[in-house]
Amino acid sequence: MPTIHRSMAPALSFNGGFVDTIGFLALQGLFTAHVTGNFVTLGVSIVHGTSGALAKLLALPVFALVVGLSHIAAVSINRRGLTPLRPLLILHTLLLALFGVFAVWLGPFSDGDSAAALLTGMTGVAAMAIQNAISRQHLKGAPPTTLMTGNVTQGAIDVFALIGLLDPEQRAAIRQRLKPVGLNLLGFTVGCIGAALLYLGVGLWCLALPVAVAVWTCVRTFGSQDSVA
Repeated sequence: MPTIHRSMAPALSFNGGFVDTIGFLALQGLFTAHVTGNFVTLGVSIVHGTSGALAKLLALPVFALVVGLSHIAAVSINRRGLTPLRPLLILHTLLLALFGVFAVWLGPFSDGDSAAALLTGMTGVAAMAIQNAISRQHLKGAPPTTLMTGNVTQGAIDVFALIGLLDPEQRAAIRQRLKPVGLNLLGFTVGCIGAALLYLGVGLWCLALPVAVAVWTCVRTFGSQDSVA
């Protein structure tokens, strides 16, 4: 795995946890990066009659549409002999910044299905959809930056595989695979906890932090050949 990917994936994992937590706290239980969670909270909204059901229903098609468009854009960029990672990261950063602007300007959101909440929420979903597409297709060899269930599963398998495994080469290979998984899990966890604490302290202005992290990931790709997917 290229060096740039090793450093970028934990940063994006931090953002994944941070933005997902803020979306859940501020937008009536909307997960911006975790599609599966929206099915669960949709059921909760229906049972308890709380707002946000429409946003959770819209999140899936919006997420899928943006992922698909990101793929088409990446293919088009590749055909021109260019690297798609950098422009996709820039677009992701711009959408994340727009999400923050909408959140501060239009929030707080007492009704998760209001026009303001839907505009803000779907902007966040679009930003995180691009991050998921980047992680899946353009950070080859890096663990997922938002899907922590898979990372925990792989981590648990590898940890228990080390028990009783004597071959030094196999043990080294497992340890090498465990390190990026562990870093992504740590980044995501710190993002979740940091988002909760900063939300309590400064409200939705805390979204400036993941935007700054996203800007850093963009800067990180300049002048490096490691950004090739």
